[in-house]
Amino acid sequence: MELRVISSSEDELELEIAGEDHTFLNVLKRTLLDTPGVAAATYDMNPEQSGGQVDPVLTINTDGAVEPLDTLESACQTIQESSSAFWTAYTAA
Repeated sequence: MELRVISSSEDELELEIAGEDHTFLNVLKRTLLDTPGVAAATYDMNPEQSGGQVDPVLTINTDGAVEPLDTLESACQTIQESSSAFWTAYTAA
């Protein structure tokens, strides 16, 4: 997975995420929205209407109390923990 920062400020982060699709981005967006301090999380996957973008762009807006990069790290850790718990339950079944 390749990440490219498009823009970054104290309360907003825009990342291009190469090679990913709705499957991962929906999980990431939902987890971000459940993360304290996140005001909004969206992604855009429509290159034809986005000025020629070819990879999805994730945008995270925070309430200013937390850094967007910190919320991304927290969301990724949550996804990893949930995935591990699911895998453990699946293999035990």
